[in-house]
Amino acid sequence: MNHLAKLFCLLLVSVGLASPRPCDAADRPNILYIMSDDHAAHAISAYGSRLAEVAPTPNIDRLANEGALFTNAFCTNSICSPSRACVLTGQYNHTNGAFDLGGRIPPGKQMLAIEMKKAGYQTAMIGKWHLHDEPADFDYYCVLPGQGHYHNPEFLVRGEKPWGKNLIKFDGKHSTDAITDLTLDWLKEGRDKDKPFFLMHHYKAPHDYFDNAERYESYLADVNIPEPETLWKCDPRFGSMATRGADDELIPHIGTSIGGRNPRRSYLGDLPKLYPNEFPPNFDPKNYSDEENTRFAYNAYLKKYLRCVKGIDDNLGRLFQQLEDSGQLDNTVIIYTGDQGFMLGEHDYQDKRWMYDPSQRMPFLVRYPKAVPAGGRFDTIIENVDYGPTMLDFAGANIPDSVQGRSFKSLLETGKEADDWKKEAYYRYWMHMAHHDNPAHFGIRTKTHKLIYYYGCNYDGGYQTPPGWELYDMVNDPQETVNLYSNPEHADLVAELKSRLAETRKRVGDDGTHFPECEAVVQEFWDYDQSDRAKAREISHQYLQRRQQELKAGKVNIRTWVGDN
Repeated sequence: MNHLAKLFCLLLVSVGLASPRPCDAADRPNILYIMSDDHAAHAISAYGSRLAEVAPTPNIDRLANEGALFTNAFCTNSICSPSRACVLTGQYNHTNGAFDLGGRIPPGKQMLAIEMKKAGYQTAMIGKWHLHDEPADFDYYCVLPGQGHYHNPEFLVRGEKPWGKNLIKFDGKHSTDAITDLTLDWLKEGRDKDKPFFLMHHYKAPHDYFDNAERYESYLADVNIPEPETLWKCDPRFGSMATRGADDELIPHIGTSIGGRNPRRSYLGDLPKLYPNEFPPNFDPKNYSDEENTRFAYNAYLKKYLRCVKGIDDNLGRLFQQLEDSGQLDNTVIIYTGDQGFMLGEHDYQDKRWMYDPSQRMPFLVRYPKAVPAGGRFDTIIENVDYGPTMLDFAGANIPDSVQGRSFKSLLETGKEADDWKKEAYYRYWMHMAHHDNPAHFGIRTKTHKLIYYYGCNYDGGYQTPPGWELYDMVNDPQETVNLYSNPEHADLVAELKSRLAETRKRVGDDGTHFPECEAVVQEFWDYDQSDRAKAREISHQYLQRRQQELKAGKVNIRTWVGDN
């Protein structure tokens, strides 16, 4: 197309008389967004963690070697449905309404699919969806119901029956293999090759419980997985009254554990029944020391998790090969990420939800050799609300005013962070004490520090746990072991970061009006003076009594995140 013709097409698009596709579809890249569930950055060897040598991920690493890697990519809420909603809408959860695992984004609101389609892209969603409503704004979808199954998975597709009733099943297959097969089939036979594609390719793995394909059972079998130092050592300055209780009385009850610390839920309690082959024959924890039991549970946990990761990496090799064989590899923006991070034994915690870096940090790698120089490594603060606008920017698509995130395409292309780029990532976990005993909290993460406010109540201001504040120096204490909040030497820094936290809340629109009773508790303990601390101690004692009574009554799955009690 000559220069004048291109100008004419752009003019037509600008006045709404033509879609962008007829003019420039052939010149625009495909967009392949790959997201795994709970894949922590430190379980990818390109990030150089303790696991890099024992469990390499060469296919994911290829994206880093031939493209760019981000070390400060953060989710705004480390839990499945809310994180996915942020990516799909470009909005924080208090805006898109997906506060917790009940979050949904109905048809007509699935912004990424809608805008990509307007721009002339063929859109597809394959794999884990977990947003309840039908992904109807996509041209094609084939998604797992809810969490889906690791083995013999079923998928929801369009059909004559209502949403949720049209199923196909893959007997004898692992979900990672089946999801890759579905994507390969769509790329080969299902897509319109006259259009660029926007494909969201989502794996269930490595969500717990980590059920790998049988062929990986021997992988890492004879390896002792390197352990984080904080699995064994808890600095007395780590955490706060919110996470330890008054005089450490809540240490057994906050955060589910690898070993036997938490009597309500631990991997030591869960995994021997699920994966007996990972433990000694006829395993009974009573026959071993606490240290031995923790080490057994940790190795079972990490081996099953890393076997699922191995399945992902191997399948990505198949996917990349298909793109190469079809001549589309270098014409495709390939992004790899997780929907959040995951605690892999740090602080004797399992699962995600925490604002601590292993949980808050997301892997983010992108390859597109036509515009993204190879070997880029960025410490720019990006959030999952920024992913959508960045993909739209690469597609030459419209970024709606409803989007709160911002494109970082120019950063990828030039290597230069914009002067007015955000200096804080905002985080909020709303689902107070649900499933894994994590208190509700919010905070900011900068390149150098992290401030966390555990306000300790549910949506209705109820089921209170003690409030508390934590401040970590992410440069000198990247493992987050020493809480500096109450250190007088850091009083000015605390005041500055609390002011920045308040301003960030205003910037993103988390103004407290969504749940007023909750916000009243937030404001009550904001200053955290001596009277606040005294009341927090009383709340700690009261909560300990409550938890002990629950355990005695066998109540282990309480609906904690709603209600005024």
